Amino acid sequence: MSSAAEQEAVAGERATGDGRPAAVVNGVRPSPPVATVPVRPGRPTPLGARFRVGPDGVAGTNFALWAGGAEGVELCLFDERGRESRARLTELTHEIWHGFVPGVLPGQRYGFRVHGRWDPWTGARWNPAKLLLDPYARAVDGDFRLPPEVYGHVRDWPEQHVADTVRDDRDSAPYVPKGVVVHDDDDWADDRRPKTPWADSVIYELHVKGFTRRHPGVPEELRGTYAGLAHPAAVEHLVALGVTAVELLPVHQFAHEDHLLRRGLSNYWGYNSIGYFAPHAGYAASGTAGQQVGEFKRMVRALHAAGIEVILDVVYNHTAEAGELGPTLSLKGVDNRGYYRLQPDARRYADYTGCGNTLHVVQPQVLRLITDSLRYWVTEMGVDGFRFDLAAALARSMHDVDMLSPFLAVIAQDPVLRRVKLIAEPWDVGSGGYQVGAFPPLWTEWNDRYRDAVRDFWRHALPDVREMGYRLSGSSDLYAWGGRRPYASVNFVTAHDGFTLRDLVSYDRKHNEANGEGNRDGTDDNRAWNCGAEGETDDPDVRALRRRQLRNLLTTLLLSTGVPMLVAGDEMGRTQRGNNNAYCQDNESGWVDWGLLDDPEWRRLLELTSRLIALRHRHPVLRRRAFFSGRAHSADGLRDLAWFTPHGTEMTEGDWYAPAATLGMYLSGRDIPGRDERGAQILDDSFLAVLHAGEGPVEFELPGPPWAERYEVVVDTAREEQDRAPGVEHRAGTRITVPGRSVLLLRAG
Repeated sequence: MSSAAEQEAVAGERATGDGRPAAVVNGVRPSPPVATVPVRPGRPTPLGARFRVGPDGVAGTNFALWAGGAEGVELCLFDERGRESRARLTELTHEIWHGFVPGVLPGQRYGFRVHGRWDPWTGARWNPAKLLLDPYARAVDGDFRLPPEVYGHVRDWPEQHVADTVRDDRDSAPYVPKGVVVHDDDDWADDRRPKTPWADSVIYELHVKGFTRRHPGVPEELRGTYAGLAHPAAVEHLVALGVTAVELLPVHQFAHEDHLLRRGLSNYWGYNSIGYFAPHAGYAASGTAGQQVGEFKRMVRALHAAGIEVILDVVYNHTAEAGELGPTLSLKGVDNRGYYRLQPDARRYADYTGCGNTLHVVQPQVLRLITDSLRYWVTEMGVDGFRFDLAAALARSMHDVDMLSPFLAVIAQDPVLRRVKLIAEPWDVGSGGYQVGAFPPLWTEWNDRYRDAVRDFWRHALPDVREMGYRLSGSSDLYAWGGRRPYASVNFVTAHDGFTLRDLVSYDRKHNEANGEGNRDGTDDNRAWNCGAEGETDDPDVRALRRRQLRNLLTTLLLSTGVPMLVAGDEMGRTQRGNNNAYCQDNESGWVDWGLLDDPEWRRLLELTSRLIALRHRHPVLRRRAFFSGRAHSADGLRDLAWFTPHGTEMTEGDWYAPAATLGMYLSGRDIPGRDERGAQILDDSFLAVLHAGEGPVEFELPGPPWAERYEVVVDTAREEQDRAPGVEHRAGTRITVPGRSVLLLRAG
């Protein structure tokens, strides 16, 4: 073919749907490889790659890919040297391309090339030069890099405003990871799920790598891996602490953003998913040719054996393919219009996530992808629940957040998913996206109003104590509707996103310079107080005050009605040196520092946290399954919940609106609704908690009958030594001195 004729043919192939020719760049696509693979018709279900034995006794793998609107699909197989063989899938059933390839065994690396129109103006971005990761791949082998070849368009086109419309014909296969065929043969018969009731749960948010990367008790070759988290030294800490569930930051296969790679950083947190069925290969100690699947399952088994549930933080709202200028890794090349929400100008993506794209959950195939993934992680990987990142984006119908949306409706009726723990991050970045308190029954929610109120109270920034009253008692103003219970509120003071607990009392301002974004990233609304000095200090008074504030925050969290969530390392004073957005800090800043436990100051904080969790487990009055009524249920006038001023009198309407720094909360163990498993009435001790955020001490009169005759001090956060209960007793009516900025928990008798 002459050069002119060759260019004309390429230009014709690149012509857009409305007849506009796209520019010719980078020459022509290389000729297809010589090697071809025989393929049988196979089956359209299940989607993905499934190893099986065919009807004639021949072992092989069935491949099935939904690619609505595509004109053709090629299966690409890669040997150990990276050489590619192809098989065209000729069978098409309900927009699913499928075929059975004899002789393809577990461990085989593969991908897809999808043919179709290149017409970005209408949202069509098919480009067979780009090797695509199977959306249903069970394992992924190889690292995600972002050279120009992995972009469906010419990334470095001189006119950037139209760069996404110019197709790039360079082969991406040498630069992208491949899916791996995995044989699922585990029936979990020997596993025993803890099935901890919501009201009894204590959640511990951790990063698989960061939790064990510096753990001295974990063998070095296992640190930072699934096997490391399963190691007895790691599990022992969780058991001793008393948590009932770990909430793992994203473990779906994820990719790193280009802007981070250019700065020599990476996406440490992992909120950039690209494989919703594959455990992230970077956390595997045993290998990435499918071994990561078995390693993850063994980790889940080890945690279950210790009575600890596994909850996954999942990111179904967007993918790592970003917007129109992002790479083509999987869904964008399978069917861009079918998977992503597009704007009226179909070149552009609707972005309710702040990450460049939003999955179009209203589309049946997208809803199927998500629910198939969720069921897979429950039934085949053994997990016990999910925390949905930016869940409001999943609840959007065509535009607005809709609590009757297809996603929420499907979850509510699914026989597998409606039985596991479901936690919503109840907001996204789009209009009307803040939905705290709005999710339906079955769902719990991260309660950021709890976080803000507790932070503000302990830095003495609340105008009155009304907000604290609601947050301490289960947030009935948000959740007492539709049959929801107090455990609909996941209470937290810190999370992965923001300051650590120690930094919350050590910094007024964020210090994110290490992220390379000019300290512009991360929120400025931290509601933090540095106790008189910014950052680390040798001032003994400031250090003592900070330790007291840490005890106050942890005690408040673990005494509040609802489900408490701790962040790994907060119980031992972990610091990120003021970085409140350490998403790209895969280093000592983002990892748990176990050396802190060599310091008696931080060892005592761990001991207090463990004792508070144990106290919560022992006393059902601290983990109620129903909201308080505030009414008397007996002739003596004792109510299940009462609030007191420092004068020992019950609070009036005016007291709630008056400026105050002190709040007394009485919890009656005599009026707990419900029965135990044997049908008997639940009875417990009663407690009086006194929270005082003022700088100086306050005199507090202990209420007399019917509330109590005497009181025993159980927790006093003014004390440095917290390894055991103080055991001091006071008679009712006594005026006790509550030190400034402290919590007293007293058992009523």
